[in-house]
Amino acid sequence: MKRLLTGLVCAALLAGCAADTSPDSPPEAVAAAAYQAPGPKKITVFTMINNRTGKGGHTALLVNGSQQVIFDPAGSFRDERVVERGDVLYGMTPSWIQAYKSAHARETFHVVTQEMIVTPEQAETALRLVQANGAVPGAYCANATTSLLKKVPGFGDIETTFYPAQFMEQIAKRPGVTTTRYFEDDEGHVTDAVKAGIVVAD
Repeated sequence: MKRLLTGLVCAALLAGCAADTSPDSPPEAVAAAAYQAPGPKKITVFTMINNRTGKGGHTALLVNGSQQVIFDPAGSFRDERVVERGDVLYGMTPSWIQAYKSAHARETFHVVTQEMIVTPEQAETALRLVQANGAVPGAYCANATTSLLKKVPGFGDIETTFYPAQFMEQIAKRPGVTTTRYFEDDEGHVTDAVKAGIVVAD
């Protein structure tokens, strides 16, 4: 992968949730950024876990429907090359997904990825829900994600929670979930990772 050191515009705190104050990208930029991933449709839960306490710091949702996006509620991943509107990150190619995980993983946090293959209808419902939701207040990342996911057919048993680790445990009990953990040993915050050139461009 090619790592680029560019001038980046981002607003970030820790892996935890914080209110997003960055301006939304215009609709025409959203349309132009659409990326359709090959392969089966999927819904993937990202959970940032504190390496010292085991507690969750942030929840995000990757949706691979008619286009692939990351719902990053009250999230901190921002880059001038990424189109973002209402806490939805557009144009999420494999390289940008890796960049997202790399920006959150560091000495104090690792990223748990829970991938689920779904039907096109389920994926499209999830995509519509995250696009319609709008920006999420700080500390509401898991609450917003669980509230939306339970509206997707087949996910009605999801219990709404404010705790990312509790949400992760719910997903772990579902059949057919593929779980991976991503670690890095660098220091700093999400902003530091992006500025250090962790973000990868296709």
